[in-house]
Amino acid sequence: MDEEAWRLQAAESLKPFKQELMGTLTAGLEQGPEEAVSICVGVARQIAARHSSEDVVVGRTTDKLRNGMNAPREWIKPLLQAYKLDPEKTEASVVRLAHGGVGVVEPIYLNAMCLMCHGSDVAPSIAGTIRENYPADAAMGYELGDFRGLFWVEYSEK
Repeated sequence: MDEEAWRLQAAESLKPFKQELMGTLTAGLEQGPEEAVSICVGVARQIAARHSSEDVVVGRTTDKLRNGMNAPREWIKPLLQAYKLDPEKTEASVVRLAHGGVGVVEPIYLNAMCLMCHGSDVAPSIAGTIRENYPADAAMGYELGDFRGLFWVEYSEK
């Protein structure tokens, strides 16, 4: 298996998903952080679905979920743990999947924009909006540069 080729292919598969997601969240933030939370609730999974197909599925996940629908797939769980144990790891990981396909993950590290909703000092109004939309939220308390989770791509067997 040519892991570097899979990393490059995954980067191309994830690029439009990540661009649309970031663009949508940025546009929401321009209207206020509470609006960005509302956008995240309403459209983030739809964005992933738009950039997925029968043969290529994209998504994002973490071990500290805000939205339970982003729970990690079984093949991703050990990779999440590996990135948590090695926070300096920035390279995508490639694995052969049980069904014969290939999975690729890229780490997500928090930038300044992310801290408004995921940081250790979230404004009360934003925290309230998050609690309203995500009562079981576990995705706050991060610092700049912390490992947040993974973008992932799953390719069907070809």
